[in-house]
Amino acid sequence: MKIIACIPARYASTRFPGKPLADICGKPMLWWVYQRVKKITDFDKVVCAIDDERIKSACEEYGMDYIFTKNNHPEHISRIHEVSTKIEADYYMCINGDEPLISEDCILPVIPTEIHKEPYFGGAMRELTDPAETIDFAKIKLAVSDNTGRCLYMSRTPVPYPRGTLLFQYKKYVGVECFNKQALDFFVNTPMGSLERAEDIDHLRFLENGIDLHFNLVESESISVDTPKDLEKVILMMKQQKSEEAR
Repeated sequence: MKIIACIPARYASTRFPGKPLADICGKPMLWWVYQRVKKITDFDKVVCAIDDERIKSACEEYGMDYIFTKNNHPEHISRIHEVSTKIEADYYMCINGDEPLISEDCILPVIPTEIHKEPYFGGAMRELTDPAETIDFAKIKLAVSDNTGRCLYMSRTPVPYPRGTLLFQYKKYVGVECFNKQALDFFVNTPMGSLERAEDIDHLRFLENGIDLHFNLVESESISVDTPKDLEKVILMMKQQKSEEAR
């Protein structure tokens, strides 16, 4: 079974332009993600899916493999699809380039153990412990139906609404995804639906068309860097980690 790990890195982020090159302890954020993913031996290849000469220069400077993709992809799944047209594989693991604290424990549970012939999507989720994250629209929340991890819905607002009880553990999407080629082909050849358009969540395209999304619960301290404030938090956490390792 051949698995390619892809790290999408788009320069023109709306909320944080140049995000993949943001400095974290002397290295670009993309480098930190790449180094963590490279440690996983299950992958046949690790590539950054980039769209800008400045990111290309950083990849070459720091020895990161890359594929130059179009700069007009509407979302990261289409960028991963372009990679799938250039490298043949059974699965394409997408690890977001804005999660420099991502760990093996977040990635390994998402790696499939068998080949699926129908469109397949697998992902990671973690429990939300910070109330600020629960109400942050930038953090995608999941409604999960049962212990198998099948997702019922994804939203930027807390779902379900806690009318009957406050004793509910909300879960957040973590930036680790797995697609087979059938799922990627389906996505790029299927128009956006009303739920996806309203929530601005790409994965709803699958749910709106009856394709299951499966999420694995992981323990993670990973933070997606969506804003400069998130970056400040990540830098602080990394400095704390280095301080503890030096003891």
